[in-house]
Amino acid sequence: MADLKNSETIPWVEKYRPMLLNDIVGNEHTIERLKHFAKHGNVPNLIISGPPGCGKTTSIWALARELLGKHVKEACLELNASDDRGIDVVRNKIKTFAQTRVTLPAGRHKMIILDEADSMTEGAQQALRKTMEGYSKTTRFALACNQSDKIIEPLQSRCAIVRYMKLSDAEMLLRLQEVAAMENVQYDDEGLVAILFTAQGDMRQALNNLQCTVSGYGYVNAENVYKVCDEPHPSMMEDMFVNCVKGKVREASETIHLLYRLGYSPEDIINTMFRVCKVCDKIPELLKLEFLREIGICHVRIVEGLSTLVQLSGLVAKMCMMNEAS
Repeated sequence: MADLKNSETIPWVEKYRPMLLNDIVGNEHTIERLKHFAKHGNVPNLIISGPPGCGKTTSIWALARELLGKHVKEACLELNASDDRGIDVVRNKIKTFAQTRVTLPAGRHKMIILDEADSMTEGAQQALRKTMEGYSKTTRFALACNQSDKIIEPLQSRCAIVRYMKLSDAEMLLRLQEVAAMENVQYDDEGLVAILFTAQGDMRQALNNLQCTVSGYGYVNAENVYKVCDEPHPSMMEDMFVNCVKGKVREASETIHLLYRLGYSPEDIINTMFRVCKVCDKIPELLKLEFLREIGICHVRIVEGLSTLVQLSGLVAKMCMMNEAS
């Protein structure tokens, strides 16, 4: 847990950020691999890939703390590659830091952490490859990214690739309960389930949603969470799917039109529809697969810019017809 001043005013995602590898939630197998590096030193260059909020950058910093100890501030540089994505950053900031002399114990190296490295231009990545080779005796690079396939092959071949998975609901729930207890948060179980639904495996998003709900309403229940997150309520989607299964086109369409009038974006509507459909136990399994396929097709059309309300209405009508056809 971070030791920060004025802890009452800082975001909980920073206040409760794990400082050591043992404190990190989820991805146990991958964390064990990093612990091995921390214990034996001589870490390779790393590419850590995975979805947002699964602990990639936090893990790298925890590894750096365990490797470098009191030298971590002077021997570690972090850059967000989505902001500093050009070749000049590699030539100036990164190369300058790599040339800096820092006295470290044997088997320890300076670390350069590049967050969102998949946002770097190809030219910047090529320049980084040369810098990585030129300073291999003194410096190690750790690249955090969402998609490792956007890192050029020459960089991938020079790094150990560590893959993170999205956190499970059980792992996230345990952490949310710990934070809620430490902050004396009043909540009910449905409220935490709603936070898990809105976060979709993103621990950072979950903690932000928890703090925003507490700040806005003082009590965490499902209704307050969905108001804060401004997402369509899953219960409305469940009712819509029940009407689709029964072939009630008018009632199902009314739900979509209501959400549209309330100002929810078509992306929010179709995303919530997809997430609710996956877990809804009121839809027969074979029919659910057909629903998911049609929702995916509709999502593509919406992303391509076709008339959104027409597409959503057409999707609902098609789902209502499927049960009759089957």
